[in-house]
Amino acid sequence: MQLSQAAWARIVPFALFMLLLALRGALPEQNALGLDPRWIYALNLVVVGGALAWFWRGYGEFDRQNRPRLGEAALSVAVGLIVFGLWINLDAPWMQLGEATAAFVPMTADGRVDWPLIAIRWLGATLLVPVMEELFWRSFLMRWISSPQFETVDPRAAGLRALVLSTFVFMLAHTLWLAAIVAGAAYAWLYIRTGKLWCAVIAHAVTNGVLGIWVVYSGRWEFW
Repeated sequence: MQLSQAAWARIVPFALFMLLLALRGALPEQNALGLDPRWIYALNLVVVGGALAWFWRGYGEFDRQNRPRLGEAALSVAVGLIVFGLWINLDAPWMQLGEATAAFVPMTADGRVDWPLIAIRWLGATLLVPVMEELFWRSFLMRWISSPQFETVDPRAAGLRALVLSTFVFMLAHTLWLAAIVAGAAYAWLYIRTGKLWCAVIAHAVTNGVLGIWVVYSGRWEFW
């Protein structure tokens, strides 16, 4: 089946992000390039961010008329905070699918916190990832499950099947599978309830942003 230009605009940034993630996980700390694999994350800001900028005019859900109202924005922030609270508590061994392939510990060789690395990671996770992932998981995949002509699908009419299946696939991309189910279902619910992708992006950004601050404060790097 041939995919539309709108579909590719949502798939390409996500695919580039996953490729860079795989590269970071595959590159050993000591390598012939002399490159610290953790700094590959910075490429996301350039490569994935560049792809989003290239396709931006095609993302109609980010037009002015689709911005959330104050009440919708407040709900999105609340959902993001709730997901954060659940995420850091749903980490029992049976709630995990293996181990992360690209762990991110922003510490120097002498045990000091590497603040430039933290800044890059936090900016990417808070500003870039929510836009890129919500465009793929919710705007594209969830609506595509409802109809291959996904651009014609009103998210408020996507249905339970689309929510469940897209959340299941979302879960497979995360180590903390139960937390991912909660997060994916919450963001999808927001999208369906409001019909606005901005709401899912805001909630996702709040979750990631607060999580990043908590990780740095607590030193629980495994959540990154």
